[in-house]
Amino acid sequence: MSAGYVLKEGFAGLGRAKLAAFTSMFSLFIAVLLIGVLFRIGYNAFEVTQALKQQVEVEVFLLDLNDAQTNRLQNILLEKPQVAGLSYISKDSASQVFQQEFGLGAETISQLDFLPASFRLTMSEEYQVAQIDSVVTEIRGYDGVDEVRFNLALLQTIEERTETFFGAGIAIGLFILFVAMVLVFNTIRLTIYAKRDLIKAMKLVGATNAFIRRPFLVEGVLQGILAGSFAALMIYAIFELVIPGFIPQIGVLSWPFGQWYFLIGGVILLAILMGWWGSRWAAKRFISDSRVGS
Repeated sequence: MSAGYVLKEGFAGLGRAKLAAFTSMFSLFIAVLLIGVLFRIGYNAFEVTQALKQQVEVEVFLLDLNDAQTNRLQNILLEKPQVAGLSYISKDSASQVFQQEFGLGAETISQLDFLPASFRLTMSEEYQVAQIDSVVTEIRGYDGVDEVRFNLALLQTIEERTETFFGAGIAIGLFILFVAMVLVFNTIRLTIYAKRDLIKAMKLVGATNAFIRRPFLVEGVLQGILAGSFAALMIYAIFELVIPGFIPQIGVLSWPFGQWYFLIGGVILLAILMGWWGSRWAAKRFISDSRVGS
């Protein structure tokens, strides 16, 4: 009986303050829609950043070393956790690379045999710029190493821009979530006020505050389900139908964790949690002996 009453009153609560409920659900819809869009854009920005970081190679130019010395140095470099990959460029290969990069007129210069052998290191994306710079400094001190070239400024710029982007995104997302929860809070508060006489009567017959709060929690969850479902459909339509129709290149962007349903499910769950928390906040505050029904 109590479960049926809670569900019935939860659904009925949506109709008692229609404008307030619509405003609350619309705000939840906009909030989780923006959060979902920001998350997908941020996820792809993170992937692009990681790809750019991997393209920044560390070139280790060598002195005249024999094969044994070269192999020993190669093994030392590969043992570094910051080093994701390594390729060896001999003097002959360096001449060929020089000709390819500088084109006509480079053949005579490349035959001067001044180009050293080198290692090209691909650094792991898991490590910060400071950690990569530290290992580069260490490599400069190895025997047999003539010079190390590393575009530290570019990596620092990429990392700083990434941190700024994600910091701004998190701040905006938290603000949106807070505003939406406040609107849910106000909606439930209006519903509680409209039912103040009924709440007072229920308390007189022995109903507890926890029992009285349950329909309002159900109402908040229902708002979250409706808002989250519409937002999920909108996100899927935007990224799968609308934008690719105008910008086909957007279609190559990946969904978070490789599948669309992770983001869609996360959006719906977030909306439900926001609706539940906003209603719980209002119900816990206003349904008490000192607030309603006394």
